[in-house]
Amino acid sequence: MGEPRTILVVEDSDEDFTALTRVMRQLRYAHPIYRAIDGDDALAYLYHQGVYANTEFTPTPDLILLDLNLPGTDGREVIQQVKQDTILRSIPIIVLTSSSNPKDVQTSYLYGANSYLLKPVGIDAFKQTIQHFIHYWLEVSLLL
Repeated sequence: MGEPRTILVVEDSDEDFTALTRVMRQLRYAHPIYRAIDGDDALAYLYHQGVYANTEFTPTPDLILLDLNLPGTDGREVIQQVKQDTILRSIPIIVLTSSSNPKDVQTSYLYGANSYLLKPVGIDAFKQTIQHFIHYWLEVSLLL
């Protein structure tokens, strides 16, 4: 892979985050991955507030991998706020969720999500989805 790409993963499930990072390691993704546990935590990270004030330890991500169904401020609201911010709006947001509800897909894209991926059931299908995500977003696409 080329230059390092920093990812902010917004995921409230410890199990899903562990599975994601394990698969990414298996696929030899070795760049920085930061985690926010909910929408409020993600916004604090992105705006460098509270425990995230030191930008040396919380760099602005090159890409956001976002679950939709989060406690508190949900993923839809995160998309909307990030895409309305003149500084943050250029960061691609890839939704990774278990919801296949057409309303969630439509809302995500209307608010400015760059891609919508379903969390498949089963580790092999999940690994394949993450492999496609890495290939397209982190190897093929040019990011700012």
